[in-house]
Amino acid sequence: MIQSLIIGVLFLASVSYLGLLVYRAFQARSCATGCGKCAVLNVDKIAKEIKSRENSLT
Repeated sequence: MIQSLIIGVLFLASVSYLGLLVYRAFQARSCATGCGKCAVLNVDKIAKEIKSRENSLT
């Protein structure tokens, strides 16, 4: 019983941590210094790169 409880707590903690990482990735919209160290997810830039790669293949 206690082993299942410990495993459950560890599982919930790991899922919460991963959720926090995903949340932070989508919340950071700009970086103050622009040095590239921040984990900023720029969806527009990714979409432009995909379109340019598609155009270069055709």
